[in-house]
Parts: sequence; structure tokens; C-alpha cells
Amino acid sequence: MAGSGKVHMRNTGNTVLSVEDLVVEFALSKKTAVQAVSGISFDLIQGETLSIVGESGCGKSTLGKAILSLLPVTSGSVMFAGSDMTKIDKEAVRNLRPQMQMIFQDPISSLDPRYTIRQLVSEPLEIWSRGSAEEQSVKVDELLNSVGIDPTIAGDRKAYEFSGGQCQRISIARSLALEPKLLICDEPVSALDVSIQAQILNLLQDMKERYGLTMVFISHDLSVVKAVSTRILVMYLGKVCEIATPDSLYDSPKHHYTHALVNSVPIPDPSKKVARVILEGEPPSPVDPPSGCRFRTRCPAATELCATEEPQLRDMGSGNYVACHHPRG
Repeated sequence: MAGSGKVHMRNTGNTVLSVEDLVVEFALSKKTAVQAVSGISFDLIQGETLSIVGESGCGKSTLGKAILSLLPVTSGSVMFAGSDMTKIDKEAVRNLRPQMQMIFQDPISSLDPRYTIRQLVSEPLEIWSRGSAEEQSVKVDELLNSVGIDPTIAGDRKAYEFSGGQCQRISIARSLALEPKLLICDEPVSALDVSIQAQILNLLQDMKERYGLTMVFISHDLSVVKAVSTRILVMYLGKVCEIATPDSLYDSPKHHYTHALVNSVPIPDPSKKVARVILEGEPPSPVDPPSGCRFRTRCPAATELCATEEPQLRDMGSGNYVACHHPRG
């Protein structure tokens, strides 16, 4: 499915992150490897929120961790702050880390249960010697208050004493302690109740505006990302199938996989009849993906061309780029 190509890349002077031809492999044996990320390219302009969506196992979280060099990259480049994260040494990567932070999927297990909330949020400040002890204490209070946690009540308690939504607020406060330029959110609301999801999404939007953040938002739920995204990148089996603005993607998806994803979003109106798009078959194995287009085994529009030639991303207008030989009209 999806394919390769860089027609969607923009040459601007305010690019925060540029990822080109990124490949991440995991060896299963001496002769077998899984390409979790297969030649992904995208860029991120200052102030944008790029949402990366797709079903479980498509490589979204692997891509996010590879950007931060939390996983080894097989090939490709990740340009951030004038440096290629895949080429520089570990010390240089470490020195860039304060500028790029991550919010992890599980809000509870990502917080050390031995630390108090104040210790969790102040730890980055202490490691990087940001200010005196008094200044760090003031900063921690400011961060906790900004995410709706009262430091006088919560500061000396442990993470396991809080709900999932509260732990995610604490994780957000911790991620902002060093005032990063780039924030990667790895399914930050998937483990939360729907009512709490809305609160966390609104909080992330507020923090983005307050701290001038550029964000990568990873999710498997298209209904979650519509309101927070500047652009949306759709992945399937390690590849990009479509990149578009939220309005273009929701109103007129060009890729058949994207169409199925959009169609699966529940509509809160029981009287409205919707013709459901059902994808036949199971996702193919990433160990032995189909030739040509990786989505062709489940695509209603697949032809012989799809089996022999990998589609390249092409401009469909209105900020929409699709990797499909037979895009939807």
C-alpha cells in the first residue's frame, strides 16, 4: 500500500523536523527481519500538529520512538535543530533531548511509583541543572497548576494514588519542564475514558498555544485527531498511504484505506443511515508484505498494476497527497 515519494515535502525556512526515507527493522532471526517502518518521509513546520493514524501494528509508535532515537534506525534521516539524529553520537543526541519530549501511551506505568509527583516533574530540571532549588520548585508549581493539578495537595503523593487522567496531566507537566520545541504524543488518550479524553485533548491544545509547541500526535482513532491536527498522515503496514489536511481527509479521502477508516468513525445520530465500508480479509504479515501496494490484498479497487508496482505519493490538490494507482474521485 502506500508508497514512497517526497512530493508532499515542503521547502520552508521554519521546518522543525524533517524525516526522509526512514526505515526501522527488527531482526527475527539471522535471515528474517520485520520492517516496522518502511521508507517514511514527512516534514513538520513550526507550530503545526501532525497526526499519524492507522490501525494497531502499522508502525506509528515505532516511528515516534525512532524520531527521538529511542529505537535504532536502519536507514534514512531525521533532521532536527540542524542535526541528523541518525548520524550524530549519543552525547550529541542527549544534548538535543531537552528540545524534544514524548508523552507515552500508558499514563500510569510511565511514571515511577517510587517518586512523589513533585519529584517526577522536577527530575528533568535537576538532571539538566535548570535554575536553583527554589526556582525549580516555583517552576514545578507553575507546571502542575497549568495542567490542573494543585501542587499543595498532590505534590507529596505518589502516582499510583491518581487516576489515569490525572497521571496523564502529570506526564504532560513533566514533558514541558524543559520547555521543548517538539512534543511527540504517543496515543496519549487511548487508555482514558471518553469524557477524560476531551479534557486531555483540550489541555494539549492549551499547552501548545501557551508554550509554542510543535506536535506529533499518534493515534489509531480518527475521531480523536480531527480537532487537534494541522495535517494528518495515514499509515498502513509501515508505509504512508495518504497525507492531507483534516477537512480534506474527512470530507473526501482519496485512498481506499483512509475511506474505510473515516467511514468507521461513529456518528452520534441514530437516525442517520450510513453505508459501512467493510475491509475484507486480515492485514498481511509484516514479515512478508505483499508486492507492489501493501493494501492491495484488501482493496476493492486493486488491479494487476497494484501487484507489480508500488504507488508513489502524488498531489491530488487541496493539500491532499495519496499513494494509490486508483484513487477515489
